[in-house]
Amino acid sequence: MNGTNLFKIALRALSNNKLRAFLTMLGIIIGVASVITMLAIGQGSKQSIQKQISEMGANMITVRPGADMRGGVRQDPSAMQTLKLADYEALRNETSFLSAISPVVSSSGQLIAANNNYPSSITGVGTDYLEIRQLSIKSGEMFTETDILTSAKVCLIGKTIVDNLFPDGSDPIGKVVRFNKVPFRVVGVLNPKGYNTWGQDQDNIVLAPYSTVMKRLLSVTYLQDIIASAITEDMSDYATAEITEVLRRNHKLKPTDVDDFTIRTQQELSSMMNSTTDLMTTLLACIASISLVVGGIGIMNIMYVSVTERTREIGLRMSVGARGVDILSQFLIEAVLISITGGLIGVIIGVGASWIVNSVAHWPIFIQPWSVFLSFAVCTATGVFFGWYPAKKAADLDPIEAIRYE
Repeated sequence: MNGTNLFKIALRALSNNKLRAFLTMLGIIIGVASVITMLAIGQGSKQSIQKQISEMGANMITVRPGADMRGGVRQDPSAMQTLKLADYEALRNETSFLSAISPVVSSSGQLIAANNNYPSSITGVGTDYLEIRQLSIKSGEMFTETDILTSAKVCLIGKTIVDNLFPDGSDPIGKVVRFNKVPFRVVGVLNPKGYNTWGQDQDNIVLAPYSTVMKRLLSVTYLQDIIASAITEDMSDYATAEITEVLRRNHKLKPTDVDDFTIRTQQELSSMMNSTTDLMTTLLACIASISLVVGGIGIMNIMYVSVTERTREIGLRMSVGARGVDILSQFLIEAVLISITGGLIGVIIGVGASWIVNSVAHWPIFIQPWSVFLSFAVCTATGVFFGWYPAKKAADLDPIEAIRYE
């Protein structure tokens, strides 16, 4: 018996029991749709996080004061004073793997403009800060090195600050805002960036010369952070080693001394977030795959019922010359048809469900072709695996006993 006839017989058998065949497919449909949707959500989240990290500066390096032990108590790094302006100047002048560098100091307080006020913080930075953090100016201009040298009371503000301090829509350029009673003249407005993955408002930002914040607001001589950009993302490790060498020399640390500073790169953050999202995606896919197993068991059960119901038919086919391999192929084709058809419907539903999740819940999604092919391949293998034993049982029936079966 050729393959075409076997396929027609299997198709006819399924069409005679349409409802039962559909209910058997349901487990496969749900399983495939769930796997595709879960993987799409997981990969979408991963890409969204990578995009956010890239917007922060994919090759950004952050240097912070290192936590110290005093009297057996580990101190908060923010309370340490190990980073000085001399360190910033040494890194700016002596490193070859950094394309930009800026000191960072910050102070929290209340911003006031006319009758409007808004709680925020003002960050003291250098002129390279915009390049490092991938920020751009919408109107106005960046403060200059001269402003830094003279500790000028000028600032740049983000969209959130503009909306709250100038709700009438007036141009803030040239206006004065007061921060903890210190007046700052607005010289620039930053382009909006919105919220990041962690729910932080990236437009709630005020930038001023670091010298101004250090002298007029904080009255300190140390830096809270130093941020820099490596020439390329691949050069981050070389830049980190170079920064470590310069700072250890500046701080006069012995070879046996522990670093009194901490260096973090965006690569570390990216790797950590990717590992977390990959783990969650795998977990979601495994949970969704349980539906495929349940669907496979459903196929096996229905094929058992089909073999039992068609025992006499099997006996008649064998008595007129059908071989065991023909009977095996017939029932195996039925199982594979059920799983493939269910898989195709599941793929369509899974892709549709992913777009619905994106449209309704506004979750980021990314449907990778390999996830569709993998789901389809697994459901086909499930049909073969769970359909084999009932098909083998049918092929092993004794023709005489099968014809006599009531």
